Amino acid sequence: MSNLIYTGSSWNFDKLYRMMDACEEIAINDMGLDCFPNQIEVITVEQMLDAYSSVGMPLMYNHWSFGKSFISNQKQYSAGQMGLAYELVINSNPCINYLMEENSMTTQSLVIAHAAFGHNHFFKNNYLFKQWTSPDAIVDYLLFAKRYIRECEEKYGVTAVEETLDACHAIQYQSINKYKRPNRISAKEEIEQQRTRSEYLQSQVNDLWRTLPESKKEEKKEEKNWPTEPEENLLYFLEKHSPILTAWQRELCRIVRRVAQYFYPQYQTKVMNEGFASFTHHYIFNKLYDEGKVDDGAMIEFFRLHSAVLNQPSFDSPNYVGFNPYTLGFSIFKDIQRICLESDEEDKRWFPHLADTDWRIAIKDIAANYRDESAILQFLGPKVIRDQKMFNLHDEVHYDDYKVTSIHDDRGYKKIRKNLSSSYETASMIPDIQVTNADIKATRDLTLLHESYKGKRLDEKTANQVLSHVQKLWGYKVKLYTMHDNTLLDVYECKQLSNSKVGTSPLDDHGDQWN
Repeated sequence: MSNLIYTGSSWNFDKLYRMMDACEEIAINDMGLDCFPNQIEVITVEQMLDAYSSVGMPLMYNHWSFGKSFISNQKQYSAGQMGLAYELVINSNPCINYLMEENSMTTQSLVIAHAAFGHNHFFKNNYLFKQWTSPDAIVDYLLFAKRYIRECEEKYGVTAVEETLDACHAIQYQSINKYKRPNRISAKEEIEQQRTRSEYLQSQVNDLWRTLPESKKEEKKEEKNWPTEPEENLLYFLEKHSPILTAWQRELCRIVRRVAQYFYPQYQTKVMNEGFASFTHHYIFNKLYDEGKVDDGAMIEFFRLHSAVLNQPSFDSPNYVGFNPYTLGFSIFKDIQRICLESDEEDKRWFPHLADTDWRIAIKDIAANYRDESAILQFLGPKVIRDQKMFNLHDEVHYDDYKVTSIHDDRGYKKIRKNLSSSYETASMIPDIQVTNADIKATRDLTLLHESYKGKRLDEKTANQVLSHVQKLWGYKVKLYTMHDNTLLDVYECKQLSNSKVGTSPLDDHGDQWN
């Protein structure tokens, strides 16, 4: 009797259930993975395009930028200029895995192994996701956010809501708590807190902006800087202290920064997350083949799909945009497995703590305790550097040619992985901008500080555009200083405009991508 789970390309739910059980047997009992319970959803191409457009979240609130992205993706897909991801997975409990109904059975099987067990384990066990996300509450919170924003559109108009969301989206990546772990609350508690905040803001005058006469003695006192410590979370500061925002606008600020916080671990672990998931689906599918549960035709299709995912264009290719995170992550994990199983003298010099150890334990430990920057710095080995043909190049302005500064020797390997690791630092991807001063007693000017990463300056046009969004949320003049090693590089300023107010100041109305 045949042991095959399926033959051919067509799929049905019975085959999916059997494949899920077979993958789970290998993932849990062989690899020792620890996963959330899985929930499988089958969606159409249109639904996948919709999820694409809303940053991978099918339950996302409405915004014109998502619609614009949807139309663009739809046109490119219809013209054959782009493909679609085979899967979509949400970091939740249970872990929700979306499969496209147009996929073949082999593709569905790859997705189950990749997402339902690879990504699932990574979400549950990586320290960044454990510290910064709440899998039990994210779906309920997105539903709450979607409903609340829809109600705001009905009460205050679509235009007013979009203007506020535009401003919030412009600084969402500068509205993340990077060092302080947020409190975890349920969706029910979130709704109750929102109601409390709204009632308070509608009934109270913000004492911070109340103008009071001061004595001459007080005027002579040296004014202290406020806030006393720089605030890294711009939307949090604006939500709490903006003199012009109304209650519902403050709530929109909160929603955007909460969603941005949810994605915070994901762009820090892109290489490790996709690498681990690719390693998982590669191991599971090969194991299924060894056990006689998939045939030669399925394996040929699998390797075609796997190779397409791991395709790394050469540096001179028009499609080259840097390292493919799937390729880099998968190569690192495969190399770690090789070192554990059959290390040579070079491996023992570079990774003595991995040689001749249990690869399953090593793989899971790295997936749980490292982000991209630190993992590359510690586990990118000489073999991967040689296989991927990595070199350090120096571009000297006065010369026509590049200078190769690091080659394939021990010194070069260390320098290559150090430089590659630094490119995955958060500061290199997202400008570090903080609130350093708010003149609350006089001009109400807001001062921001950008700490330049290695002297890299902001794009002038983009900086001015984003600053105008900050000004709309603050209501008064905003200045941005760019500093590097205590040296002033640039100054950007956005003055107060009479028609720039997004909301209404409680003093005046007692009624109602950086580059």
